[in-house]
Amino acid sequence: MILVWLIALPLAAGLLAWLLGRWNDRWPRWVCLAAITAMLLLAGALWVQQAGSLAIIPPGAWLAEVDEPWIPQLGIHLHLAVDGLSLLLVLLTGFLGIVSVTASWTEIRERVGFFHFNLMWVLAGIVGVFLSLDLFLFYFFWEVMLVPMYFLIALWGHENRIYAAVKFFLFTQVSGLLMLVSILGLYLVHHRVTGTYTFNLTELAGTSMPAATARWLMMGFLAAFAVKLPAVPVHTWLADAHTEAPTAGSVILAGLLLKTGAYGMLRFVLPLFPQAALDLAPVAMVLGVVGILYGALLAFGQTDLKRFVAYTSVSHMGFVLLGTFTGSRLALQGVVMQMICHGISTSALFALVGALQERTHTRDMRRMGGLWSVMPRFGGVALLFALAGMGLPGLGNFIGEFLVLLGTYAVSPLLTVLAALGLVGATVYALWFIQVTFHGPNREGWSLPDLSARETLTAGALILAIVWLGIYPQPVFDTADGALRKIQQAGAVHPHPAPEGAIQADEPGKGGPSAAHAALMSRHETGTPHTEQTDGAR
Repeated sequence: MILVWLIALPLAAGLLAWLLGRWNDRWPRWVCLAAITAMLLLAGALWVQQAGSLAIIPPGAWLAEVDEPWIPQLGIHLHLAVDGLSLLLVLLTGFLGIVSVTASWTEIRERVGFFHFNLMWVLAGIVGVFLSLDLFLFYFFWEVMLVPMYFLIALWGHENRIYAAVKFFLFTQVSGLLMLVSILGLYLVHHRVTGTYTFNLTELAGTSMPAATARWLMMGFLAAFAVKLPAVPVHTWLADAHTEAPTAGSVILAGLLLKTGAYGMLRFVLPLFPQAALDLAPVAMVLGVVGILYGALLAFGQTDLKRFVAYTSVSHMGFVLLGTFTGSRLALQGVVMQMICHGISTSALFALVGALQERTHTRDMRRMGGLWSVMPRFGGVALLFALAGMGLPGLGNFIGEFLVLLGTYAVSPLLTVLAALGLVGATVYALWFIQVTFHGPNREGWSLPDLSARETLTAGALILAIVWLGIYPQPVFDTADGALRKIQQAGAVHPHPAPEGAIQADEPGKGGPSAAHAALMSRHETGTPHTEQTDGAR
C-alpha cells in the first residue's frame, strides 16, 4: 500500500493543516513539512529497496502496483503503479514539496492553513498523475492539480493575480477537456474492437484503429501535455502565472507541473499512438527548437525577475520536447535528466527571486545592482544556479541537454545545431542576469539581510542535488533504464501502415528529419543495434 500512502499523506496533511490553521499559523507549516518529508522517505525507501534488482527487472515490470476495482461496470480501476521513471518524478515531487514549504515559511501570513491545504492537494494530484495507470484515474488527478493551483495564484498572488489565475485555468481546463474527449474516444474504440470496456493503459496501448483516428485521438492528449510543458505557441499562460504566483506556487509550477506534461508524452502519447507520434515527430522537434530559441530571446528581453526565469523554463523545456520525439535512447535519457535538473535549478531560482522580492518588495531588475557586496552568500547561490541553467559542465543540466543534443544529431544535424544555439543564448542571459542584479553600483542603497539559516539549509540541499546529478548521474540512468526501454519498444511498434505519400526511410534523396527518424525507428523494430543505444551516456 506504499503507493496509496504516497497520495494519502499529502491529502491528509492538507486537511489537518487547514484545521490547525484556525488556532495557530505555525502548525500548518510543520504538519506539511513532516508529511512531505515522510512521503519523500517512503519513496526513497522504495528506491533503495529496488536499487539492487533494477538491472534485472524486465522493461515491462512495475516496481510496485495496486489494482483494485473502483467502478467495475465501466471498467474503472484504482490502478496505481510505479516504475523507474515515475519513481524518479515522485522523489522530485517530495524534494521540491519540502522546498516549496520552506520557501513560503515567512511569505504567507494570511489564511496560512488554507494555503497549505491547497499546496498539499496540488502535490497529491501531481503524485497521482505520476502513479496512475487507469486513464480515468489519471484524468481525475490531472484535474485535482488544477483547482488548488488556481486558488494559490488567485488568493496569495501579486498585483494581477486574478487575471493570471483565470488565464492559467482556461488554458489548462480547455486542453484538459480535449484530453478527456480523446480518453473517451479511445475507450469506445477499444470496446468496438475487443468488446471490453477498460481505461487500463496497458490494454489500451494495443488497440488497433485507423491511422486518421489515431492522429485525432493523439492530438487531444497532446493538447493537454503541450500546454503543461509548455510548448510554443501554447506557452503564453506561463509567464503570467509565474509572475503573479507566490513563491511556493512558482516552485511547484516550474519544478513539477511542467514535468507532468513531459511525463504524459512519454507515458501516454508514445505508447498509445506510436505511428501517429512518428508522423508528428518532425513537427514536434521543430517546435522544440523554436521553444529553445524563442524562450531564450524572450528571457533576455525581460526586466521582471519572475518573467525572466519563466521564459528560461520555456527554453529549457524545449529540449524535453525535442528529445522526446527523436526515438533515440540517449535523447530519452537526456529528457529524464533535463526534467529532474530543470526542476531543481529553476525551483531554486524562483525561491531566490521570492526571497529577494520579500526583502526589496520589487522584482524590477532595473532597480537592482550592487547586491553582491550586500548579500554575498545570496549572490553566490544565485550564480551557481544561473550557471546550472546555462549548462555548465559539472552540473546536472549539462548532462541532460548534452544527451538530448547527442541523441538528436543522428536524427537531424540541422536541428541539433539550431538547438545548440540555445545554449549560447542561455549563457548570455544567465550572465546578464547576474551582472544586472548583483554587480554594478548599488543605486538604490540596498542594505538587506543575507540568507537566513533556513534559506541556507534549503539552498544547500538544492546545491548538493544539482552537483551530485552533474558529477554522478548513473543512479538516475539505472533507475529510468527499464522504463525508457519499455517506452522505446512501444514506440517502435507500427500497427498501422504509413499513410500514402509519407517519406520512407529507404527513399533515396529524402534525408530530412522525418526520414532519419523513420530509419532510426525501423532499426528499433528489427532489433538491429546502433551506436546511440550503447552505454556511452552511462
